Amino acid sequence: MIQAIGLTSNPRKELPPAVDDVSFEVPAGRVTALLGAPGAGKTTALRLMLEIEQGRGITYFRGRPLHRIAHPSREVGVLLGEVPGHPARTVRGQLRMLCAAAGVPARRADEVLEVVGLVSLRDERLATLSRGMDRRLGLACALLSDPHTLLLDDPSDGLSIRESRWLHGILRAHAAVGGTVLFSTHDPKEAARIADRVVTMDEGRLVADQEVADFARTRLRPRVAVRSPYAARLGALLTQEARTARRSVEVVRENGNRLSVYGSTCADVGETAYRHGILVHQLADEIGDMGPAAVQHPANDSREALAPPRSADAEGADALPLLPPPIAVRPGPSPLRPLRYELRRAAGVGTGYLTAAAVLAASAVIAVLLARVGHTPQPRLLAAWPQEFPLPPAALGAGLLGAIAFGDEFRHPALAADRGTVPRRLGLLAAKLLVAAATALTLALLTVCVDAELLYIVYGRELAGVPPDWLSMSVSWIGLVVGCAWAGVLAAGIFRSTTAGLAAVLAVPILVVPLVQKVLEGPSVRTAAGFSTRLRELVLMQWPFGGERYLAAVARVIAQPVGGALMLSLTALLCAYLLTTLRSRVR
Repeated sequence: MIQAIGLTSNPRKELPPAVDDVSFEVPAGRVTALLGAPGAGKTTALRLMLEIEQGRGITYFRGRPLHRIAHPSREVGVLLGEVPGHPARTVRGQLRMLCAAAGVPARRADEVLEVVGLVSLRDERLATLSRGMDRRLGLACALLSDPHTLLLDDPSDGLSIRESRWLHGILRAHAAVGGTVLFSTHDPKEAARIADRVVTMDEGRLVADQEVADFARTRLRPRVAVRSPYAARLGALLTQEARTARRSVEVVRENGNRLSVYGSTCADVGETAYRHGILVHQLADEIGDMGPAAVQHPANDSREALAPPRSADAEGADALPLLPPPIAVRPGPSPLRPLRYELRRAAGVGTGYLTAAAVLAASAVIAVLLARVGHTPQPRLLAAWPQEFPLPPAALGAGLLGAIAFGDEFRHPALAADRGTVPRRLGLLAAKLLVAAATALTLALLTVCVDAELLYIVYGRELAGVPPDWLSMSVSWIGLVVGCAWAGVLAAGIFRSTTAGLAAVLAVPILVVPLVQKVLEGPSVRTAAGFSTRLRELVLMQWPFGGERYLAAVARVIAQPVGGALMLSLTALLCAYLLTTLRSRVR
């Protein structure tokens, strides 16, 4: 059961709120329609219920608000607008990624695909799906976690009559097993045909909350649909006879040769046409809408669209579509769950592979050109880092991949793991940092290997040898690339923007490094000589495997301007992320 109490959106400058003090209930085991014309506030009301949009009021899902539910995706299945996902991701890859986000087995994706009829399209890209297939995939995403409640925003928009009837059957089947269904629509006839209860909104306010029988009797108007090549003449004759007989008859001229006659019957209209010799192509009773300004259906769907609404008993008599099998045993909490989600998110599209290929190609070209010009130290040749560049291509590529790590969640809030808004969970942050570090480490090693091999092929062994101080240089190189990747992840998580994440990576060498250099160039009366010896004396034991050398190498990296600036930036970004996380939890 859903209880929406006092839903009110924030005012929009001088305009009234899109939703103003809306309260209603959605009982379990029934289908409820949220009806209203476009702009009536239906979508805003759903977003307020899901706590995606800020405002006043509260919504209880089986007695608990959404932010108090440990796993909201298992309680509420949502379809808002288009399916959230990268256009290059496959249908099956999208559902498997959401399985990891919701903590359900990956085989659930295939079960849901079979129910919605997308098994043959499971390897298709999201960008290639038609409108009808996209809505089927959206319903599959909503059913993925076996939720008790379905909240769907205009689910039949753009669907054919056949596809709409299939969708309605799924909704009725979900309600038949005790689930709660709330969907929005602008079509009164659709609401009367499928819903058990209709909640009507107009200009952001609740105007009616009725059972479907009362809605059809009081809000829908019966009418006679007439098609004739002489529609204008027939309409004038019907109006004239109604005035003569003093009957309340309203004749509305629709598109083309169609008339809608309110307050009359097929017999009266047919007799008038017969007496005056007017040819009639169609004459049928139909359940109308809330007024003459009807939502018109395409002409080729008119026969099915104008059928009278079916009662709940008639719907139940038909064979309902099969639902996915219920999830009997759910896996317990696992620290690997956000890691699986992040791995499927990163590997499901070709952005990372294309970025890595571009970085390797650019690094190879730059290394060969630098070696030809000369006057470039060997470490910078292997890293393809000219003096004029603020960062090498590998560091920029790692920062870009880190900055787009949060892109899917920000563009599509429904992808947020266990939350209806942008995720702020530290487990998800740790998974993103781990995957970003692994990606950056792989990119750094591949860059050096490719550059060294190419330099050996072009110029011989002279430029492809191992430097004497390879350990400290390796630590510096890996720290730089991984640090840039982490800076992109943290900045994108704080500012909720991929552009801001990449800007934070570029700000380190352009803004922070000069500041650190000015600090280090100041007068100093102390040095850090003997640092490793004093560390060994501190713990009163010999470092295993020469560990003091690694610590000394790390210390030298931090002492460098770029290393110190990067460490300072990472610390500031991590503290800012933790503060935003704590603030969101307090709210």
